[in-house]
Amino acid sequence: MIATTTAPAARTTAPATAVATAARPAAGPRVRVRSNDAAARAGVEAKLVVAGLRPVHVPDPSRDVLVAVGDTVEGAIEACRPALPGSGERLLVVVADVLSRHGVLRALKAGARAVLLSAEATPTRLAAAVHSAHRGEGRLSHPVLACLLNASPEPTIRERRSGSSLLTDRQIEVLRLMADGHGNEAIARTLSCSKHTVKNVIYELMGRLQVHNRAHAVAHAVRTGLI
Repeated sequence: MIATTTAPAARTTAPATAVATAARPAAGPRVRVRSNDAAARAGVEAKLVVAGLRPVHVPDPSRDVLVAVGDTVEGAIEACRPALPGSGERLLVVVADVLSRHGVLRALKAGARAVLLSAEATPTRLAAAVHSAHRGEGRLSHPVLACLLNASPEPTIRERRSGSSLLTDRQIEVLRLMADGHGNEAIARTLSCSKHTVKNVIYELMGRLQVHNRAHAVAHAVRTGLI
């Protein structure tokens, strides 16, 4: 009988498993607020905190999203003059009480990614503007677009917004939601009211603005600076 020998099974040594390291999430924006008006700066900083963005005071030019605040766009830019392009820092978000076409164009040339009216700068909108700027994206609101589309010199938005006295705060809010493309049902949910109430508000605001349909109402509101 022929003896057979069975070769021992080859033992494979598993290579040392490398410890998987989870990819670090992209760092969020660092926000610094600049203004010549201490109260205005504090107000914007408080809104940013509400939105989950805590402003910093020690500069890091390579990471900071700079928020410039002023009564006019020009004033906001002047408050950040040392931090304009060329100094290593970026002027990316402007918040102003008054908008003008010249001011908006100047802000964009200075490197602004977003321009907001103080009246529309809610915590949510401020945070959206900061995050857009951090991603390198532009974000212009309806009043800002209205300024840029007006080729001829016009009164400032603050002056033209005096026409908003024709409308109630609720009617202006409904107009803003209509301009954002929301239907009656979505508007009712947002404002915690019934669709019937929304229909009545729209009917009344169209009468006050002397327009014939929703699209005309939104176009008129954007053109005249109501929203």
